[in-house]
Amino acid sequence: MNTKKIVFFIMTLFFMGSLFSCNKSDLSSNKAKYSYAIGYQFGNNIKREGVELDKSAFMAAMEDALKGKKSALTMDEVKKAMTEMYKNLHAGRKGDAEKSAKEGLAYLEKNKKKKEVHITPSGLQYEILKKGKGKRPKATDIVKVHYKGTLINGKEFDSSYKRNRPAEFPLNRVIPGWTEGLQLMNKGAKYRFTIPGDLAYGPRGTSGIPGNSVLIFEVELLDIKSKK
Repeated sequence: MNTKKIVFFIMTLFFMGSLFSCNKSDLSSNKAKYSYAIGYQFGNNIKREGVELDKSAFMAAMEDALKGKKSALTMDEVKKAMTEMYKNLHAGRKGDAEKSAKEGLAYLEKNKKKKEVHITPSGLQYEILKKGKGKRPKATDIVKVHYKGTLINGKEFDSSYKRNRPAEFPLNRVIPGWTEGLQLMNKGAKYRFTIPGDLAYGPRGTSGIPGNSVLIFEVELLDIKSKK
């Protein structure tokens, strides 16, 4: 990471300090509400990225910045600390990805032995939970779906059901396992997809999902719209 990005990251943390100090017992004003909302979102982002903060040091830095005090660390110290942080994050993610790849392969091998599981040439595994009667989408179509996504350990990471709102998107703008799998479905069908890591988010993963993770989705195809 270059110096400008490091400085920007640190300044963002300084700025967010004022938001974290919002009194949770009094969120009656609009300022308090948007401050809390931004702070909560920022906290979730830090959590998803796996950054561990020393809260005392974090808040001390916030106070110093907001009071206009000189930083207790030199820029060289900041750069060194940030470099070490990203180095540790990378190492941790690499280890998680290697573990996910091993566990995912074992899961796929076991799952494919179920009589109700079908396998495509790409390695995508699917089960037909409910047959549909409508047409099938093309990769260039827009689909409307309800879905639930979990890791192989059962942890749910996304669900349109919980939001009580179906998702709608171009089928060629999602992970390869979805693009391939939904083209097998007729409108009105419900499938369960077990998607290998290389058809999902690959070795890099994404927020909350380690690299090489096998993903399980239950998907209902509600509607199909051709792109104009």
